[in-house]
This record gives sequence, C-alpha cells and structure tokens, in this order.
Amino acid sequence: MPNRLAHETSPYLLQHADNPVAWWPWSAEAFEEARRTNRPVLLSVGYSSCHWCHVMAHESFEDQPTADYLNEHFVSVKVDREERPDVDAVYMEAVQAATGQGGWPMTVFLTPDAEPFYFGTYFPPAPRHGMPSFRQVLEGVRSAWTDRRDEVAEVAGKITRDLSQREIDYGSTEAPGEEELSGALLGLTREYDPQRGGFGGAPKFPPSMALEFLLRHHARTGAEGALEMARDTCERMARGGIYDQLAGGFARYSVDREWTVPHFEKMLYDNALLCRVYAHLWRSTGSDLARRVAVETADFLVRELRTTEGGFASALDADSDDGTGKHVEGAYYVWTPAQLTEVLGEEDGGLAAQYFGVTEDGTFEEGQSVLQLPQDEGVFDADRIASIKSRLLEARSQRPAPGRDDKVVAAWNGLAIAALAETGAYFDRPDLVEAAVSAADLLVRLHLDEHAKLARTSKDGQVGANAGVLEDYADVAEGFLALASVTGEGVWLEFAGFLLDHVLTGFVDESGALYDTASDAEQLIRRPQDPTDNATPSGWTAAAGALLSYAAQTGAEPHRTAAERALGVVKALGPRVPRFIGWGLAVAEAYLDGPREVAVVGPSLDDEGAKALHRTALLGTAPGAVVAFGVAGSDELPLLADRPLVDGEPAAYVCRNFTCDAPTTDQERLRTALSR
Repeated sequence: MPNRLAHETSPYLLQHADNPVAWWPWSAEAFEEARRTNRPVLLSVGYSSCHWCHVMAHESFEDQPTADYLNEHFVSVKVDREERPDVDAVYMEAVQAATGQGGWPMTVFLTPDAEPFYFGTYFPPAPRHGMPSFRQVLEGVRSAWTDRRDEVAEVAGKITRDLSQREIDYGSTEAPGEEELSGALLGLTREYDPQRGGFGGAPKFPPSMALEFLLRHHARTGAEGALEMARDTCERMARGGIYDQLAGGFARYSVDREWTVPHFEKMLYDNALLCRVYAHLWRSTGSDLARRVAVETADFLVRELRTTEGGFASALDADSDDGTGKHVEGAYYVWTPAQLTEVLGEEDGGLAAQYFGVTEDGTFEEGQSVLQLPQDEGVFDADRIASIKSRLLEARSQRPAPGRDDKVVAAWNGLAIAALAETGAYFDRPDLVEAAVSAADLLVRLHLDEHAKLARTSKDGQVGANAGVLEDYADVAEGFLALASVTGEGVWLEFAGFLLDHVLTGFVDESGALYDTASDAEQLIRRPQDPTDNATPSGWTAAAGALLSYAAQTGAEPHRTAAERALGVVKALGPRVPRFIGWGLAVAEAYLDGPREVAVVGPSLDDEGAKALHRTALLGTAPGAVVAFGVAGSDELPLLADRPLVDGEPAAYVCRNFTCDAPTTDQERLRTALSR
C-alpha cells in the first residue's frame, strides 16, 4: 500500500511521507477507501514542531511491524492541525469531552462516516505509567470493530449527536460595559502571580492578549494595577529563560512558574503577538527593556522566520541534534559553565555565567542551564556584555540548528504584519515596515483568489488546497489595517474590506454569532465555533477587532454593528474567564473608547511636520485608535475627506463617537487628545 503524503505542502505531512504506514491526507477518498474495505479510520493529528508527535512517529509510525498492522486493519489519515484547524477543533472537542484532557499528537479512531468512537493522545510503544501500548490500543479497537460493531456504531452516533447539539450560549448581542471590564480586571488580579508575573501556575504561557487588555484598560481608565501587572509580567518573561537572551524571540511556554525552563519551540504567532505587546508597553511607559525586546523580537522574526517569498514560516522546532546525532529538546540553546569558558576564556566565561545565571548544577537537564537574566544581576559593563553575547551567538550558530516549519499560515502572517508595521513605525525602522509590506504582498498575490477568498497556507510559493478559516480572514485584515495606518496606503484598507465582507456573508449567523469555518466550507460532523482566545486570538474576537477598526476607518455601519454583536460573547465570558478572552476584552476597551479616529494631513507625504504629527498619532495610547495619513484633498483613505490644511500647515483631526475636536497643528495637543 502506498504512502500518499509525498505531494503535500505541509512540512508535518512531508515528515511522514517516508513512513511505512500507508498514510492518506484528510480527503473524501480516504473515507471512501474505509467504506470500500470495511475498516475503521485512524486519525492522527499533530504539527511540525510538536515534540511528542516526533516521539510517537519514531516509536510507532517508523516501526515496520506496527505499520504492517495498521495497513492491514485501518485506513490511516494524517492531519497537520495548523493546515486544518477545523478538523483539529472538531475532534479535539470530542477528545476533551471523552477524556477530560487533550493535546498533540491526537489519536482518534473513526467510522468510515468520520464519526469518532475511541480517543487518545500519545501512546507509547510498550505499556507504561498506566498507559496501554499503541499496539494494544490498535488490537483493542480492531477487536471492537470486528466483534462489537453495533456497540461501536451506537457509541459513535451518540458522540456525534452530543457534539452537534453543543451550541454556544453566548449571552446577548450587547457589547460589554464598564461593569464587565472591571469584573474581568478583578478576575485577572485574583489569578495573578505577584512574585513571578503572569497568571496561574505551571506550565505558564505568555498571556499576550490579556496583557493587551491590561495596557488598554490602563490607557482608558488610569488603573495603575492593570499597568503594573502588564509591566511586571513583561519584565519577568524578558528576563527569564523563555526569552532567547542571545538572539531574541520567545519560546512557546515555560514548564515552571518562574519562566526559567521553556518548551523550546518558537512559534510565529507567539512572537508576533509579543512583539506587539512589548512595543505597546514601550508606547505606554517608555521602558528601555520593552523597546529592546520589541526590536529584538521583530529582528528575530525577520532573520529566522522570513521565507524566500517574503512571508513568515510557522515555527522553529524544540529539538535539534546535540552533536552526537541524537535529537534532544533544547540542545541548541543550553550551556554549561565549561562551554562558556571554552568559548569566552576563563574571565569572560565566569562573568557570563554570573550574568546569565549559568550554574554547575544547571537549571535544565544534565547540568545544563537556560540563559536568563537573574533579578539580582548587579551592574555590568555594557560593551563587555555585548561582546560576550556576540561571541556566544557566533558559537551557537555552529551548532546544528532546529528544524523550521516553512509553511506560511495566513492568520499568523497577519499577526506578524501588524506587529512589524507598528514596531517599524514606532522605532524608525523602515526595514521592518518593508518586511510587513512584503508579507502582505505575498498574501495578496498567492493566498487571495479573484473573489478575494483566502487560502490558509502556502509553502515555497505554492498555495495550499485548504480554505481560510475565520482567524485567517480576521488576522490578515488586522495586519492590513495596521499597514494602512502606518503607510497611508489605501489599498491595504481596501483589501481588509474585501476580507471582512467575506466575514459578514460567510461566517456570521443571524444571531450575530460567528463560526470558525465559512458556510460553504467542507461539512464536518460539527461546524466548529470557539470564541475563546488561547495561543492566538480566536477567529471570533479577532473578527470583532478588525470589524471595529474597519468601521472606524470607513464609517461602515454593518461592520460596526457586527462588531458590537460579536462582543456579546465578551460580555458573557469576560468576568468569568478573563484569561481566555483577553483579545475580546482588548477589543471591548477600544469599543468603549470609541475607538478614536485620527486623520493627519500635510502638503505632501514627505513633509516633516506632517510626518511628526503622523508619528504622534501612531504613538497615542487611546485603545484601538485608527489613523489615516495622507495629502490634504486626497481620497486615498475615507477619513481624509474634507480635511484641509490649517493655515497652510499640516494638521491632525481627532473624532470620537460622531464628535470631532478642533483640528490641531501642535504635536503636544494631539498627544493629549489621544491619551486618557
């Protein structure tokens, strides 16, 4: 039996193209084969930088006897969750409902009608820690399928019915008000870790979207506690091992509460979101640390994740060769005191160990340490530390590098476009803005078809076959809206409008609720719908934010109304689970503030006074404020209409809730108008 993955575009699927398992990609043909041969389907879901996915592949899917058993008794389907988040979401919901937990690799057994009847995640090659072996699971499922088919059908039917009847009661179609946002702040305060920053215990994830809410809440209300939680969490993360102290960029999460030992994979979406958070923290506080981390993270995105075509790759693996041919998690990043001395010499090696918290006992495995900046670091010579970092980085570059998932995901590129556009504008880095424009060009050129429908992925300049989901449309629109504000180019606003029109027609139902897949998408056993923010903004809350910003830029009433109705879920969930609706809360802050609409006009785009006003507008802290920049009399952006110069001078116009201030030519007055 052939393995059918060789012509897929997903790096994860291609990693399994040489397995002896006769893998199928997710397709109607795979399920037709299951019907024809009267076999159950093994659905295996993972992603390229997933450590335990690699482990299970090596232990089981590369094992010939296991593959032979699978090929004889099952139709095996391999799915990249990053390519098909809809498939992943539907069956992960089933796994969590059945087992109380989920994760990847996800292992689900289905009938030929795609109905699930048995679930799990990682299964070892031999029984351990109370888990059956993968072979035992396969034999048990085969026995049930052969001898108790009626029972299997009954279980599968019940699970599918239960899933299909799960409807989200998302409260009302009213946006949240002061009471709900104050309740959300109180909820976050209760879960805050005052000693270490962040929320909850181990493992601890970067709370990017909750931090955006806290910064916006402080900007709107002046609540010092909100700013303190955001500032302290950002500092703790930036000084911890979760942040790459040599090259910038954040790992996926910390396995401990102290941010010391990360799970070492680096994801595009985490770094895009955190780059923006630190840029916004700098905008609010002027923090040198926030500026450094924002710029270093932006540089990491461009240096490490940019593809030949101008987009951004999805991830760097956690694992790499430790120099002996064995793939080990974190091997690329960790150090011992002896290794520091070998690279730097005795004196600088000792200084580096002190500066980065590298000890003989180690903070990781086998006496190795993750570099961090201990809180009591003291005073160090900046030039000497810069030299040490440069030499260590050069030595590290000689190590075998982690693998890269080169798949370009539309949604995550949208997040990167927004982050790079704003960071470039704030810190006078036109190269970062250019990188954002290049990624946006790629999405328009390759991912958008003639009807402005969006493909989710591409790789090596070849577009993938999977349709974009709600988060793709919303996050790409968010990126394009940020580009429009930064560059003054109306084409990005126009493209955002095309995408958001699809949101209104294909993803929203009559109640105002949103679905993750379009109405004309492939029909699964359930149409996925999840409003909660997890590793990224949910499609639901991302759409609410993009619709609100687009309405502020254009005056489009249907988009404003759709945003208000979508925010009803934030009214329901914000006070109860604020950690999991952070971006929704941030959008609600923008809604309560207006958001403010700023038009900056000058005699030309190169006029220094106009550029200074434009920069001041972009640096305003008013939550979700939108900015239009152009030549007086231009029709490039709707907010520029009827905005003349003032006495021949560049001018800024600030409006909010259908009321406009008098135009100003003074940067300080504009700054005041865009603060609390």
